[in-house]
Amino acid sequence: MRKPDDSSLTQIQHAAVQAEARRVLSEADAIDRFPTPVEDIMEAAGLVEISDDILNENFIEKMRRKASGALKSAITKVIGLFDCRSRFVFIDKSLHASKQTFVRLHETGHGTMEWQCDAYALVEECQRTLDPELADLFEREANVFASEVLFQLDKFETEAAEYDFSVFTPIKLSKKYGGSIYATIRRYVTTSWRACTVLVLNPPQFTEGDGFRAYLRRQVPSSRFTEIFGAVNWPEYFTPDDSIGTIIPKAGRKASGKRQIGLVDRRGEYRDCIVEVFTQTYQVFVLIHDVGALSQKNFIMPKSAKRISPRPNS
Repeated sequence: MRKPDDSSLTQIQHAAVQAEARRVLSEADAIDRFPTPVEDIMEAAGLVEISDDILNENFIEKMRRKASGALKSAITKVIGLFDCRSRFVFIDKSLHASKQTFVRLHETGHGTMEWQCDAYALVEECQRTLDPELADLFEREANVFASEVLFQLDKFETEAAEYDFSVFTPIKLSKKYGGSIYATIRRYVTTSWRACTVLVLNPPQFTEGDGFRAYLRRQVPSSRFTEIFGAVNWPEYFTPDDSIGTIIPKAGRKASGKRQIGLVDRRGEYRDCIVEVFTQTYQVFVLIHDVGALSQKNFIMPKSAKRISPRPNS
């Protein structure tokens, strides 16, 4: 099932979160230190991570009783806890290292933004609360805080602009900043001045013969992409018979070279776009960026491709 993207904050909300991120980075003396020193940031924010792997059901229930109802509950399996009174943080140690990093910074956001600190005694995290799809304002603020801190405000954006526009730029920088590939590609697109978007697909589900279906999980557009193309009516899934599915890496390959496809903008005009695909096995990332307008007579669509257009009234 496709997951919507609801990570946006208003300009005022984002400015408030960014100010807290800047303050904590400064207090931790973390600017220009790579990878971003998460332990120092947590210490500057007055949070202590309990290193013992004790995040089991019995412990969680005990903490819930202690919270006496002042609880922000997880939706699915708990992967992180923030005890707001003691300022202790508990992390599921089975998570991938880069995911643990993001959870730590997410919890630091809850503990740093004073308008959140007094609301709950205990905050639980799960995969859903870390997803941009969640409408809950506190969680979106904590996600934005984590991203602002991890990528050191505009440091990442400035450095990324020094490289060619490619899916391999955020992959390379993910190692420097300490973020996951997904978080870094997302940051790359959302802070870009270009008209670009990344489609995040589930791994291909193979069918009979050489067929497969790669279901669209989420799209993350830049503001310029939305301005030009509106809400693109992407298909529910891609197959080898369409212009994007045909370049999804197969047979153990991780990436495809850059290819040319055409999209129709919100005014009905044809535009030339470059697409590049990378997978780290958990997800498939399809990075698309606009190159410019084409005349219809010069527009060449791959033989198996279908025209992709904005949704009506976008």
